Amino acid sequence: MWNTTHHSQQPTQTQNNVQPSVGLQSKGGQVAGSGGSNLRTLGMTSAISTAGPKPIDIQRTAELQEALKPFNVSESEEELNHRMEILSKLNCLVKEWIKEVSISRNMPENVAEQVGGKIYTFGSYRLGVHHKGADIDALCVAPRHINRSDYFTSFFDKLKQHPEVTDLRAVEEAFVPVIKMNFDGIEIDMLFARLALKEIPDSMDLKDDMLLKNLDPKCVRSLNGCRVTDEILRLVPNIENFRLALRTIKLWAKKHGIYSNVLGYLGGVSWAMLVARTCQLYPNAVAATLVHKFFLVFYQWKWPQPVLLKQPENVNLGFAVWDPRVTVSDRFHLMPIITPAYPQQNSTFNVSVSTRTIMVDAFKQGLSVTDDIVTGRCPWHKLFEAPNFFIKYRHFIVLLASSNSSEDQLEWCGLIESKVRHLIGTLERNPYIVLAHVNPECFNGPPPPPQPIDADPASTPPPPCCSMWFIGLIFQESKSLNIDLTYDIQSFTNSVHRQAIQIKMLKDGMKIEARHVRRKQLSAYVPSHLLRRERKVSAGGNTTPPQHRNGTTSPSENNVRRKRPSDTAITVENKKSRKSETQDDDSPNNSVIVQCGEDSNSGFSSEDYSRSQDSNLNSCQENSSSSIKVDT
Repeated sequence: MWNTTHHSQQPTQTQNNVQPSVGLQSKGGQVAGSGGSNLRTLGMTSAISTAGPKPIDIQRTAELQEALKPFNVSESEEELNHRMEILSKLNCLVKEWIKEVSISRNMPENVAEQVGGKIYTFGSYRLGVHHKGADIDALCVAPRHINRSDYFTSFFDKLKQHPEVTDLRAVEEAFVPVIKMNFDGIEIDMLFARLALKEIPDSMDLKDDMLLKNLDPKCVRSLNGCRVTDEILRLVPNIENFRLALRTIKLWAKKHGIYSNVLGYLGGVSWAMLVARTCQLYPNAVAATLVHKFFLVFYQWKWPQPVLLKQPENVNLGFAVWDPRVTVSDRFHLMPIITPAYPQQNSTFNVSVSTRTIMVDAFKQGLSVTDDIVTGRCPWHKLFEAPNFFIKYRHFIVLLASSNSSEDQLEWCGLIESKVRHLIGTLERNPYIVLAHVNPECFNGPPPPPQPIDADPASTPPPPCCSMWFIGLIFQESKSLNIDLTYDIQSFTNSVHRQAIQIKMLKDGMKIEARHVRRKQLSAYVPSHLLRRERKVSAGGNTTPPQHRNGTTSPSENNVRRKRPSDTAITVENKKSRKSETQDDDSPNNSVIVQCGEDSNSGFSSEDYSRSQDSNLNSCQENSSSSIKVDT
C-alpha cells in the first residue's frame, strides 16, 4: 500500500488554530489525547482544535436547525416508519426468493430456511441525512449458491408480480448492475452481491475485508457502497453533529449547482467524506461551527493533495486501489477524496479543471457568508440563496435532447448526461477557453412552434419530449482570436450516438443538438422571470437571484459578440465593425462566430440591449446558425 505520511492532512493556513489537545471521549468515537494518552486519533492527523462549543455556537446551531426546516431536509416520524416498513417487506421478499431458489436446486427445505439473505442500506439513507422524497440505496446480499443471473431473472419476476412495485426496470449491464423500482411510493435502487458463504445471517457485518476474497469485481463494487458508508460513520467523533453539518452542506451544494458526480462535481459520498474530515479536525465542535470550518478548511486545501479519513490498509486481495505511485492515471486526479474502505478509490475522478475551479470559488463564497453568520451579521438562509447561473456568462452552449416519449427521454437523457463531462474536458483543453461551466439542472426544452390555425389536430403528431443543459463559457481575452469548435461538438454528439447504438438503446426520434446561444437570446430557452431578474440585477445589482436556477459565481467573463459566415464551423473571431455585425446577425447559415476583444469584460451596450428584445422562440428555431444538429 502506498505511503501517505508525506501528505499533510491539515491545510497549512489553519495551523495557528491548533490548541493543546486533551483526552476526550466523544459520541461515535475517540479523539487523540495529549502526552502519553492511548486514545486513537480519528483521521490521518491530530485535531486542529478540541475546544468545546461556546453558548453562541449552540445558539447558532439552533438557528441553523430552524433555517433548514423550510427546505424539507428531514422527514417526519411517520415518513421514517413508512421507509422502515418498505425495507422490512423487501427483506422478507429477498428471504423468500432465496429459499425458493435454494429448494429448486435440491436443497432440503429445512436447510433452505436457514441460508438467509439480507437487505443492507447505504448512501444518504444509511447516513441519516436523506431528505423528503429521497430514494433509498439498497444492497441484496445472498449466499454463494445464488447467482447474479438469478437476481435479474427470478427475483426480478417476483418483484414484477408484487402489487406495491411499479416502474420496475433492470440495468444488468451497468458498471454496477442495479434493479430500480418504486416500492409503495419510494424509489429504490437495489444492487446485488453474492458472498462466498453458505449462509447470510441477520447479524452479518460487511466490515470484514476478507469477505471480498474470491469475489468478482461487480460484487466488490456493489459491496463498496455499504462498506464505505458504515466506515464513514465509524470515523466521525459525533454522529449527530456530523449529520446536521452534512445536511447543511448538501443543501448548500445543491443550491449552488455543484452537486452532481456524473457531471464532474461532487456526489453525496464525497460531500460526506469532506464533512467527516472536518469533524475529525474539530471533534468537539457543534454543527454551526463545523459548517464554518468546512469552508475554511477546503477553501484553503492544497488540491490535489488527497483527503483521507484513515490510513489506507494493505489488504492484498488483488483489487485495484487508488495509488498514484503505481497507477499513472491516478496522478492526474485533480481533487482526490479517497474512500476509507478497501479497495480504496477516488470518489471524484470525474472532476475537471473547470469544475474544481467552480467548487473552490464556491468554498470561498461559503466562507465569506459563514464568517458573517457566525458574527451575527446575516442569517443562515443567506447561505442557501442560489446564484443565477445565467447572469454569470454571455456565452452558452445549449445541449438539447429530444425523443418521442417520456420513457425514451428518461433513457436518452441519462446517456447524454453521463457523457457531458467529456465535452467539458474537451472544451477546457482548448487554450482559448478559460472556463466551461455546466449547470447540473436539466431544463425542459423550448415550446414547439405554434400550429397553423387551419391545422387538423387529429393529424398533428404530438410534440417530442425535449430537455436542455446549459454550459457557460469564458473565452480568453484577445484582440484576434479564431477557434473552430465544430469538430469538438461533432465528436461529442457522435460519441453519444455510438454509445446508444452499442448498448442497443437508440430509437426513432432520439436526437441531440448543440447550439451556441448568447445571453441576450436566452428568452427563447428559459423562463422569462429569469431574464427580468437578470436585467434588474444588471441595472441595480441588488436583486436576490432566483433559487430555482442554480450555478456558481465565476471569474469575470468576456463580453462576446457573434457574426455568422456561410460555412459549417463554430468559430471565435476578432470583432468587426458594429455595422457589419448588425448586417450579418440575422443571416441564417450553419456556423457561429463569437467575437472577443479587449472590451470583452464590459456590459451590454444600449444597442445590444435593444436588439436582445427581438430574441424570441421563432428566431431560435429558424436560426440554424447557432446549432449543430445530429439526427438518427
